[in-house]
Amino acid sequence: MPLLPSAVHPPADVLSMLAELRFSWDSIVAFAVSLLPYFPLAAAGTVVWALWLYRVILSRRAKAIESDFRTTTSVVVPSFHEDPDILLSCLETWREQNPTEIIIVLDVADTEAYQRIVDLGDERVHPILFHHAGKRSALGVGIRAARSEVLLLVDSDTRWTPGLLENVQKPFIDPEVGAVSTQQNVYQRTTSVWRRVADWLVDLRYYDYVPAMGKAGAVPCVSGRTAVYRREAVMPVLDDLENEFFLGRRCIAGDDGRLTWLVLASGYKTVHQSSAKALSMFPATFRAFVKQRVRWSRNSYRCYLTAMFKGWLWKTPFVTKVTVLQILLTPVTMGLTLGYLFFSRLELTTIGIWTAVAWVVLTRGIRGFSHLRRHPQEILMLPLIVLVVIFIALPIKLYAFVTMNKQGWLTRSATAIGGDGQTARTLVAEEALA
Repeated sequence: MPLLPSAVHPPADVLSMLAELRFSWDSIVAFAVSLLPYFPLAAAGTVVWALWLYRVILSRRAKAIESDFRTTTSVVVPSFHEDPDILLSCLETWREQNPTEIIIVLDVADTEAYQRIVDLGDERVHPILFHHAGKRSALGVGIRAARSEVLLLVDSDTRWTPGLLENVQKPFIDPEVGAVSTQQNVYQRTTSVWRRVADWLVDLRYYDYVPAMGKAGAVPCVSGRTAVYRREAVMPVLDDLENEFFLGRRCIAGDDGRLTWLVLASGYKTVHQSSAKALSMFPATFRAFVKQRVRWSRNSYRCYLTAMFKGWLWKTPFVTKVTVLQILLTPVTMGLTLGYLFFSRLELTTIGIWTAVAWVVLTRGIRGFSHLRRHPQEILMLPLIVLVVIFIALPIKLYAFVTMNKQGWLTRSATAIGGDGQTARTLVAEEALA
C-alpha cells in the first residue's frame, strides 16, 4: 500500500504540539470552572469598586470655587440646652470673621447662656429666647429674623476655621447656586478613640464623596453643622421645612437633608466649598456615638426615600443618584457580600479564615487611603474601623430602617446640659492639646 501524504499523517512533532494545546485548553477551562462560584462576588465587587474609583477621581478633580463675590451674611444658630462654655467658645470663632449679624435662638430655659451673650455687648449678636419645639422650629424663628442675602445655619457646637465666612460666599456668584456645603472635621479629634473613628469617617465623606457631587451641582445633604444658603432660595420653602410629616408623624430631626432637597427641587444647585472648613463637637463615648449614628441613619432613610418617591432624586446627576441608592442599600450590599464570603466561599481553616479577614481589612484600608495619608499613624486603628463600618452598615442601619419614623434627637434632652458625650468636660485646654 502506498504511503499517504504528510497532510494525512501529520509529523510526530505536530501531534505532540496539538496534544499540549489540548492539555493547556482543558486546564484553562477547568480553572475557569473552578472560579465560577466566585463570579457573583467578583461582579458585585467590580461594580462597587468602579463606582468608588469614579467618585474619588471626580472628587480629586473638584477644586475650591474662587470669585470676588461678597454680600451680607446672617449666622443663624438654634441652641437647645447647649453647654454655655461650648456655645460661647464657638461664638468667638464666628464673631472673629465679622458677619453682618449672628442670631442665636435659645430655649427659654437657657438663661445662663442668654445672659453671657448679652454681657458681651456686641450689637451684631442677637440672642432670642424661644420655647423650642424641635430644631426646625428654632431655625424658622432665626431665619425669619435674618435680613442678609446669605444665611449660615450653624450648630451651636461648631467652630469655624479662619477664612470660612469669606470662602462660603464665593460660590454664590453663580445665581443658580442655592446652597453651599462646607468641609467638615471633628474638633479635638485626638481626645477620644470614638472621635478619631468619627473623624476618619467624616474625612472620607468630605474628601472622597461630597466634592464629586458638589462638582455636579447636587450635594444630597448639605450638613447642618455649617450649611450656607441663599436666602431667596430658603424663604419659599421654609414652611415645608418646619412642617414636614413622614407617614403621619411630624419630623423632628433631619432638617439639613430636608432643606437641601427642598432647594434642589426648586431648581437650584447645591455645591461644595472645600476651602471653608468647620470643626464640630462629636461624642466622646461609644454609647453617644451609636445614638448619633442611629439618628443620622433614620434621617437618611426618611429624606432619601421621600426624594425618591417625589421624583426629586431622578432629576439629579448620575453621581448623586448612585450615591444615594448605595446609601439606602448599604445593609443589603454589605450583608450579601459578607454572607456570601463567610458562609458560601469561606473555607473553615486557619488559612481560609485569615485570608477572608485580611481581604476585608485590606479593602477598607485602600478606601481609607485619603485619611491615612493625612494621619498615617492611624493605620493601627484599621481593624477597629472595619468592625465599626460593619456595625454601622448592618445592625445600626437595619435598626434605623425599621424604626425610621421614631422621632427624636437622642443625644440631647430637656433634662441635661450639652450633648451626650459632648460637654466641655470631654475636651482639654487648647494649650495642652498643642
